[in-house]
Amino acid sequence: MTIPEKLLECLDHEGVVAITTMGQARPHMVNTWNSYVKVDPAGRLLVPVGYMNQTEANLALDNQILLTLGSREVAGQRGPGTGFLVEGTGRMETSGEAFEAVRARFGWARAALVVTVAAATQTL
Repeated sequence: MTIPEKLLECLDHEGVVAITTMGQARPHMVNTWNSYVKVDPAGRLLVPVGYMNQTEANLALDNQILLTLGSREVAGQRGPGTGFLVEGTGRMETSGEAFEAVRARFGWARAALVVTVAAATQTL
């Protein structure tokens, strides 16, 4: 799927990204920053991973992932500010091209969370 231009614009402005995976008993959420998320040439989202141990464990059981992100600096559907719900699959990579791209920007990253986007819905 092609990442919407408005979502790409959000990533150019700071904001919080919420990442949700499903654990054995309940959902688990972690946060990162818009500026940490980059889109690779294949259209996947690349996120540096420092900890995210529960997220990694959850993805090993169920690779479905949800992200929400937004920015008050980007015009939305009804005025200033917009947000997105991103649905897809995720996996942790500790080697390879995606990991190297993340590690080049964030020396502290122990892994790259690679998100293949299935849907990106503008919510605001």
